[in-house]
Amino acid sequence: MLLKSVLTPTYNVDPHFKTPIQCRFFTSDSISIRRRTAVSRWRSPTFSANYNNSANGVNAQVLGVLKQERKEIEEEKSSVAEKLRLGSLTQDGLSYKEKFIVRCYEVGINKTATVETIANLLQEVGGNHAQSVGFSTDGFATTPTMRKLHLIWVTARMHIEIYRYPAWSDVVEIETWCQSEGRIGTRRDWIIKDFATDEVIGRATSKWVMMNQDTRRLQKVSDDVRDEYLVFCPKTPRLSFPEENNKSLKKISKLEDPAQHSRLGLSPRRADLDMNQHVNNVAYIGWVLESIPQEVLYTHELETITLDYRRECQHDDVVDSLTSPEVDEDTAVTKVIGTNGHAAAATEARDDSLKFLHFLRVSGQGLEINRGRTEWRKKPEKR
Repeated sequence: MLLKSVLTPTYNVDPHFKTPIQCRFFTSDSISIRRRTAVSRWRSPTFSANYNNSANGVNAQVLGVLKQERKEIEEEKSSVAEKLRLGSLTQDGLSYKEKFIVRCYEVGINKTATVETIANLLQEVGGNHAQSVGFSTDGFATTPTMRKLHLIWVTARMHIEIYRYPAWSDVVEIETWCQSEGRIGTRRDWIIKDFATDEVIGRATSKWVMMNQDTRRLQKVSDDVRDEYLVFCPKTPRLSFPEENNKSLKKISKLEDPAQHSRLGLSPRRADLDMNQHVNNVAYIGWVLESIPQEVLYTHELETITLDYRRECQHDDVVDSLTSPEVDEDTAVTKVIGTNGHAAAATEARDDSLKFLHFLRVSGQGLEINRGRTEWRKKPEKR
């Protein structure tokens, strides 16, 4: 069918449907137009029989035109973001680095970045890494096969160690990379540096598993999906933490009731939901810290946090946060020093550190959502 544009400046066009390219599916000799609405409502009684007979073809052309236009808009947005973003793939293409300025709204009472800020930056640089290699960001690094099968990545474990918190207006550089983690998921690691001094001020690692977005059930990583992302991963294992004395691998014991400290009746905000329609993993960090005693926050700062995600939290769940000191005879703490991902472990005794176990549950039901472990060090002198 010969397609002709019938849009002229005198027509009363719906504001959601203005561009000429969106109107090139009419023939001037077969359609009389009295009123135009959005594409999904093009059912005016004045449409002729010719339109009805070819409705399927017209609709297909409409969807094709709109899909192409939407794709062009997204590509244009992506291009602008890439130009403004202070990040890029490394020379070998197997990791990604990005610089961030610590904003005033990202710091706490000490004028240093909060752990939630650090966690959000880790998530941001991970998503930007995925976008830089051509993966979709609508489901956090979903590959073409994953999108076809409605699969997404969800966090199974997160471990963050912060040796020094960046202050307001500091510039940090974060490097990230991903690699395979057995048959059930992937692993993503990060190294955080002070950009001005090149000092490593933090590290993190995480494990991710695949979930069906429709059924919300976990699924094994298929060979097709693995083949799609392995080409962007280091060829040999690269870990942000050493294998020996690695606290990120330590099993978290379940905290039994009654806990010494608790904060009951926490509810997810709408802003806590992410693009995958579940509570963002950073929100759990805030809930865990809600039950830390206030006197600890006066004298100590968080050094290490490990979270195991056991159950997806829904927007209408009510959450209880429980905390108790961890019973641990070993008072030694492992510091990780080094650069560029090749770390060495050094152990020193320290008596002023505090350790806690954490438990998040569905209020009233007792269902386990998350279990965690934190270590705290004495606050340094004010900068």
